[in-house]
This record gives sequence, C-alpha cells and structure tokens, in this order.
Amino acid sequence: MKEISMHILDIAMNSVSSGAKLIEIIIEESKNNNLIKIILKDNGHGMSYDTIKKVADPFYTTRATRKVGLGIPLLKEACERCNGYFNINSEVGKGTTVECTFERDNIDRAPIGNMGDTIITIINSLDNCELLYKYITDEKSFVLSTLELRNILEETDIKSNDILLWIKEYVSENMKTMPDY
Repeated sequence: MKEISMHILDIAMNSVSSGAKLIEIIIEESKNNNLIKIILKDNGHGMSYDTIKKVADPFYTTRATRKVGLGIPLLKEACERCNGYFNINSEVGKGTTVECTFERDNIDRAPIGNMGDTIITIINSLDNCELLYKYITDEKSFVLSTLELRNILEETDIKSNDILLWIKEYVSENMKTMPDY
C-alpha cells in the first residue's frame, strides 16, 4: 500500500466486520520525537490468542472470499521497515487494539495520504457504529466524532453527500493547517 491511510482503512474495515460499535483512530505525529504513532481501537468481537498469533501470516484469513489476508502483514512489514513496531492486542468479546509506529523521517515511510477520503469511506460503511478520529501533533490537534456530529445534525443523515463532503473537507483542511506537517 502506497499510503498509511490505506492501511488505516483496511484495519477499520476489519473493525466494522467485527461488529464494533465504536472505532477509534488516533494518529500522533511528532517532529520532536521523529515518530508517527497510529492506534486503531474497536470494541468488536475481538480475537483469541491463537488468532492473534496467526494474524500476521499473509496466508491466514477469516474471509471465505479469498485465501490470503494481506492487510495486517503489510502494515507490520511497513512499520518494521521504517524502524517502527507493530503490536496487536485483542480479547474475545471486548475488542481489538492495533498500535504501530513509524520513524517519521525514514526515507522508506509512505506518506500518511488522504485521510479525508479514508474517513468518509469508513463513515459511509458504518451501521450502528461510531467513529472517533484524532490527529495530534507536537503543537496542535483536532478531533472528529460521528456521535457529536449526529447530535448536531439531529435528523440529517451523516451519510448524505453534503455532509460527507463537509467531513472530507474538514479533515483535509485541519490536516493541512498543522504546522509544518
């Protein structure tokens, strides 16, 4: 995958498939620490210890439609290639947390990519699930909460084209205004 946002989308879609009611995506980008840290957390079905041990194997998948599952193995490899790490914790019935880091100025690190498109794609796939997205730098942060948006919008569908376009622009604009990021 050529952008980190595609890895995030893949993991978030796993969370949606696992029956999560809340998905949290946190990106911490620190110039001072030369680090990008990503946390994806859900309260879905979770995985057993045996499944967690297998999940980094590209030839293991729970899908019936294809015989390989490349999302997690590719993310793990991308992190390790950039002097980072990958960790996954899960508990059956409680959910899953994926945490990974990248050395920020590593020449092999992919760009974060278009998070605006990624976030609206995730939101468009949510049914009975909320998304909390946080982007944090050394100097600034912003948060997008679908629960908060739904409360503000009241009767308006969060998946309407106008709202999705606004969300995309909000995320993209806030990421653009981050100081030197």
